[in-house]
Amino acid sequence: MKKFASLIVGLAFTLIASSAARAQVTLDVSKITCRQFVTYKISNPNYIAMWISGYYHGTRGDPIVDTQALIANAKKLQDYCLGKPDELLIKAVEGGAGIR
Repeated sequence: MKKFASLIVGLAFTLIASSAARAQVTLDVSKITCRQFVTYKISNPNYIAMWISGYYHGTRGDPIVDTQALIANAKKLQDYCLGKPDELLIKAVEGGAGIR
């Protein structure tokens, strides 16, 4: 019976610890720099580019996803950010990279 109780306590501890390890991480996209974007410091740049694309399409009420344009725009953004690593990513999207 003691072994069973120890097993239950161990299992409960493992479940609690594993749920804490998978805690959700949130990002403030307005604070991501180009350097963080291109060096994978935050996440895979393609994931961030997809989110940005969805955000701007949503603001325009455009539900269409052009996957080829998405890939091309992510590449343009990466190329732009390599030259301006200290610029905020959102500023790069809205201005310099010309992908909005």
